[in-house]
Amino acid sequence: MAAGKTAAANETKLELRGVHKSFGSNKVLRGIDISIQRGKSLVVIGGSGTGKSVMIKCVLGIISPDTGTIKVDGKEITHAKGRERDDLMKKFGMLFQGGALFDSLPVWENVAFGLIQGRKMDRKQARDIAIEKLNAVGLPARVGDLLPAELSGGMQKRVGLARAIAANPEIIFFDEPTTGLDPIMADVINDLIVETSKGLGATTLSITHDMASARKIADSIAMIYKGQIIWHGNAKDIDHSGNLYVEQFIKGSATGPIKMEI
Repeated sequence: MAAGKTAAANETKLELRGVHKSFGSNKVLRGIDISIQRGKSLVVIGGSGTGKSVMIKCVLGIISPDTGTIKVDGKEITHAKGRERDDLMKKFGMLFQGGALFDSLPVWENVAFGLIQGRKMDRKQARDIAIEKLNAVGLPARVGDLLPAELSGGMQKRVGLARAIAANPEIIFFDEPTTGLDPIMADVINDLIVETSKGLGATTLSITHDMASARKIADSIAMIYKGQIIWHGNAKDIDHSGNLYVEQFIKGSATGPIKMEI
């Protein structure tokens, strides 16, 4: 049985091979190659405009890659449509950069939105799950009846995380999960990401500029630069990568091979 568990843990859950995407003459992705094992956390770092968000949008089917393949559980989903795409989306959860909460809905309904709208779940059952997930991210049940505008930035991030895990997804995407938070609250969110993801046994793909976050939540880290993965290794190796681009980025240095366009 132990051997079987090891084999399952080593299975590739999400894989991108040779993924290209251009918008007119702007080549955003230039052959992305990454894979994530089941239950593991990959963090992709890189500057603004390097293709991180476009990569995730390709996986989610929001945009279609020009060439290349995307696989989930070994099955190609690059151009999945209709019911196949709907079934695929049930495997995903996502924490959006800005929270993306609906201002007019109470917190519990924000958390339960996918359950009610996507899975047609009974509202009472969906509310019960929402309260459970709010508790899981450290928020009391009473918060469920508040509106997003009544919450602090840190609380809104927690609500976003509760929504991301509401349907017990197999794969969770984290888009700049600590943006706009002070260092202490950012660390709290990082801890919650690790705790909730591991609790679900979920595979996670995160994109971030925040190296403190990357170091805390990642099993492995990849760096994207000009639409290509230029380094990929264990998170513990990031500080001695031997890659000048990676070294410049993690040090936040103005000098190095990465030239900022003014």
